[in-house]
Amino acid sequence: MASLQVALTASTSSFACTSRAAAAASSSYGESVPALAPRASSNARSAGFVVATGRVSLRAFEGLRGLSGGLVASPVESLKVARSSSGGDDAGYQPLRVYAARGSKKIEGRKLRVAVVGGGPAGGCAAETLAKGGIETFLIERKLDNAKPCGGAIPLCMVGEFDLPPEIIDRKVTKMKMISPSNVAVDVGKTLNDDEYIGMVRREVLDSFLRERAVKNGATIINGLFLRMDVPKDENTPYKLHYTNFDGASKVGTPGVLEVDAVIGADGANSRVAKDIDAGEYDYAIAFQERIKIPDDKMEYYENLAEMYVGDDVSPDFYGWVFPKCDHVAVGTGTVINKPAIKKYQTATRNRAKDKIAGGKIIRVEAHPIPEHPRPRRASNRVALIGDAAGYVTKCSGEGIYFAAKSGRMCAEAIVEGSANGTRMVDESDLRTYLEKWDKKYWATYKVLDILQKVFYRSNPAREAFVEMCADDYVQKMTFDSYLYKVVVPGNPLDDIKLAINTIGSLIRANALRKESEKMTV
Repeated sequence: MASLQVALTASTSSFACTSRAAAAASSSYGESVPALAPRASSNARSAGFVVATGRVSLRAFEGLRGLSGGLVASPVESLKVARSSSGGDDAGYQPLRVYAARGSKKIEGRKLRVAVVGGGPAGGCAAETLAKGGIETFLIERKLDNAKPCGGAIPLCMVGEFDLPPEIIDRKVTKMKMISPSNVAVDVGKTLNDDEYIGMVRREVLDSFLRERAVKNGATIINGLFLRMDVPKDENTPYKLHYTNFDGASKVGTPGVLEVDAVIGADGANSRVAKDIDAGEYDYAIAFQERIKIPDDKMEYYENLAEMYVGDDVSPDFYGWVFPKCDHVAVGTGTVINKPAIKKYQTATRNRAKDKIAGGKIIRVEAHPIPEHPRPRRASNRVALIGDAAGYVTKCSGEGIYFAAKSGRMCAEAIVEGSANGTRMVDESDLRTYLEKWDKKYWATYKVLDILQKVFYRSNPAREAFVEMCADDYVQKMTFDSYLYKVVVPGNPLDDIKLAINTIGSLIRANALRKESEKMTV
């Protein structure tokens, strides 16, 4: 589910120093490096690896070698590696880098064959990039006429970066209301320029467009349900993918098998590819959404407006939303900590907006799991995970569309580059190039939003304080700039100090209100 990040990075500038320090200190969070140790040691010669410490390479991944020589890979220890390599305190740790061979195995008589499992934004963008880069590309997707439930908000940078045509964008949102537990509404969007907006799309439209563009560039789409894959025992054996093929007339489908050199898992939160490589589990949220056709006069209200509701009634740890589409609105909510109560929270969200959606008719009901953090392992041998399968959904906002598309493109670019446009075999080091770049670029964003969720979603008084902060013009500008262009925006130092003071003041008031509320309920 992608949703507005607006106002959810409200304290980005207050946390900016922490974010920038964290981004500089670590380019990996939670990656399961120990699983790589046997391969790096036993297969070093046959795979053409060079193992070294303390050197720099464009194609490398980092683990940690402790004083005893064993690999460790916790996020905290990863910080120690970066510090030691830059003259920090933990000089007892040295970075372990495994470099890809200078000349990987050349493929004769054909091109590198890669399967992308899953046809959402991640899979569609990965397949397009692979096909453009000379890779023989197969995209396996079962539901070509369907899409998961999704708020459908995309940042402005995605429109240009992924060359999205205007006809697939239903609405250009320039206004937003943040609505507190006590129904105090704050108007957000005052700082937007005339040409800035948040795009609202329907996933069935966006996903179809990206898949069709992949086909135009040479990818082959298989309408099939991926079942499992046989993982090869050596580097020369292909991956064998088993699936049920629905391309024919049979409603029950027919068995299909596809052999490929590498696999990209883009098959969502319940990824079967992730299970096949033992990628580990993660906690997840349940997103529930109803698409509601409302009268034309009501639809005019939502012409360029989106709403977000916060409060224990709509979600104990997330928010409710009303996002406009072409001729209807999407009303939804989500939760991690109380999934069985999701329908109760959905009813509360609908009730909070009842006057504005009165007379509406529910035309579609959707529900889907949403990952809460990256998986412990996102690459193994010649298999990589992207999008929801990798866990690339931000805390606090629940945004995932842009990050899914971006991860698909970045992963595919690493394969195209590592394979010399499909003429050479790839290995895990090529896939880890993608992970390195991804973590370096987005680790700080995920961390800041994680902090914000823990600070402001813990109680109704904290949510009231959060909405109160959103009225500030400086907060709105910082927030929109960060969301629209996908960067942690550095702020003005004086305004940052004022924002930090106001944040602390709001939190103190929120804490006092929470304590008073607790006394009244005893």
